[in-house]
Amino acid sequence: MLTHLYIKDFAIVDGLDIEIDPGMTTITGETGAGKSISIDALSLCLGSRAETSMVRPNADKTEISATFNVSQIPEAMQWLEAQDLLNPDQTDCMIRRVITAEGRSRAYINGAPVPAQLLKSLAPYLVNIHGQHAHQLLLKADNQLTLLDQFADHKHLLAQTTMAYQGWHKLKNELKQLEKEQANRDARYQLLEYQVNELDDFDLAEGEFEQIELEHKRLSNSVSLVTDSQQCYSLLYENDEQTIVGMVQFIQNKLSDLSKYDPALENLIEMINQADIQLQEASYELRDYIDSQEPDPERLQLVEERMATALELARKHKVPAESLYVEHQTLAKELAQIKQSDEQNEQLKAQVKEAQEYYLTAAKALSDSRAKAAKALAKEITQSMQTLNMQKGQFSIKLTSNSSPSKFGSDDIEFLVSANPGQPLQAMHKVASGGELSRISLALQVLTSAKSSVPTLIFDEVDVGISGPTAAIVGQMLRKIGKSTQVICVTHLPQVAACGHQQMQVTKQNDGNSTTTSMIKLDQEQRVYELARLLGGDAISENTLKSAKELLVS
Repeated sequence: MLTHLYIKDFAIVDGLDIEIDPGMTTITGETGAGKSISIDALSLCLGSRAETSMVRPNADKTEISATFNVSQIPEAMQWLEAQDLLNPDQTDCMIRRVITAEGRSRAYINGAPVPAQLLKSLAPYLVNIHGQHAHQLLLKADNQLTLLDQFADHKHLLAQTTMAYQGWHKLKNELKQLEKEQANRDARYQLLEYQVNELDDFDLAEGEFEQIELEHKRLSNSVSLVTDSQQCYSLLYENDEQTIVGMVQFIQNKLSDLSKYDPALENLIEMINQADIQLQEASYELRDYIDSQEPDPERLQLVEERMATALELARKHKVPAESLYVEHQTLAKELAQIKQSDEQNEQLKAQVKEAQEYYLTAAKALSDSRAKAAKALAKEITQSMQTLNMQKGQFSIKLTSNSSPSKFGSDDIEFLVSANPGQPLQAMHKVASGGELSRISLALQVLTSAKSSVPTLIFDEVDVGISGPTAAIVGQMLRKIGKSTQVICVTHLPQVAACGHQQMQVTKQNDGNSTTTSMIKLDQEQRVYELARLLGGDAISENTLKSAKELLVS
C-alpha cells in the first residue's frame, strides 16, 4: 500500500509531501490544475521514461520518492529479498527517482542505487494504474485477453503455457538449424564414409609408417649390409694378414714391457686394455649381426607395396605420410559426429513432438479456464452495464482457437456488445459509442481489479463520459473496492469524489512569474465546499452546499 509521496520540482509542482491513507482516496481540482500530475510523478518513480521537460523550469533536478508498506504483499517481499534490497524485519519499501536538468537519471530502492529497469520489475507488485485512455486500449485484442486473464486469476496456467511454449520454440529452432545443415552433412557424410572405409581397410597403425621406412631401407640394402659388415668383421677380428684386434693386442704387449721402465704408462695401458675388450665384444656382435642377416625379397616387396599405398593415401589426403594415422582418426571422429547428429536429429524430432504435446495440453487447460472465466465475466459485465444506465445492454466474450500458437496460448478473443434492445451482439468497436465504451471499460477495470492481488489501484479520470446517476454508481463501485484495496481516483465528478474515504484537492497558483500546483488533504467541511464547487461551479450557494452535504458518503 502507498503510504507517502514526496515530489520536488516536477513539472509545475514546486513541492509536494503527502500521506496516503488506506481505503478510497479521491483527487479533485479545477480543469487544468494538474490533478493527474501526482500520478505522472508516481509513474516516473516506478520506472517510466524520464525526460528533461519533467524538471521544473530553473530547477537543477526533479526528485520523487514513494513509500509503500509491503508487509501484506508477499510477492513484493520475495522480490526485494531476492534482490537483497530488504533488511530483516523491514516492512516499508522506499523508491526514489532523481532526474537532473541535463537528463541524467538515478534510481534507488531502500537507499540502494539500482537501474531504472529494476523499478519496472518491482512496480507490478505495488501499483496498478488505469489511465483515462483505457477505453481505447479496450478495443485491442491483446488487451482484451489480458483483462480476461486478470479476471480469471490463473497466473499458474499462464506461466505454465509460457514455459511450455518457450521450451517447444527453442527445440523447434534447434531442429530447424539441424535440418538446414542436413544437406551439407549428407554430402560430407558420403565423402567421409568412403575415405574412412578406405583408411580402415589399409589400417595403418600409429607410428607404423616410420617403421616401414626403416624396414624398407634395411631390406633394400641387405646385400650391402652383409658384404660391408663382413669386410668390417674381417678387418676387425678375422683376417689372415693382420686385424685391428691383433694390432691392439700387439700395442698392449709393447706398452706392458715399457711400463717396467716408466710407470706413467700404466694409465695408458689400462685404456688400451679397455679398448681391446670393447673391440672384441664389438667383433662378436658384428659376427652375430652378419649371421642374422639374410636377404628377404618377398618381405621387401610387401613393405614396398605398403609404403607405396601409404604414400598414395597421404597424397590423396594432402598430408605427410607420417600424419596419415592422425588424419584417419580425425576423419573417423568427424564421421562419428555426423552419425551422432543424425541420431540427435531423430531424438530432437521426438523431443519437439513431446514439447508440442506438452504445450497443447497447457494451452488447452488455459483455454478451458478462459472459457469458464469468459462466461462469468460476460455475465458480470452485462449486469454492470445495466446498472450503469445501459438497461438492455448485453456483453459477451467470443473465444476461438487460432492457427498461430504463442506464449499466451492459442486463443483469439473478441468482446461483443449489444447496447440497445433488439441489436445483435457485434464487435465492440462497431457498435459502442464513446460514452458506452467508457462505461464498459470502467466496469471491466473495476471487476478485474477486484480480482487483482495488487494492493494499490489508481484510476486516472476513467470516469470521462459518465455523469448523473451513473457517476454515483461508479463511485459506489470504487468505494466497495476501497474496503479491501487501496484506491486512488482522479475525478471531475462530485458523485465519485463524494464516495471517497478521504479527498485531496489540487490547486494551481500563478504569481505572474511562475505557475505552481499544490495538493492538500481536505477535512469534512472543506470536502463539502469542494463538492459544492464541482456541483455548481465557482458560484457556491446554499443549495449547492446542501446538495454537497447530502452527496457526501459518511
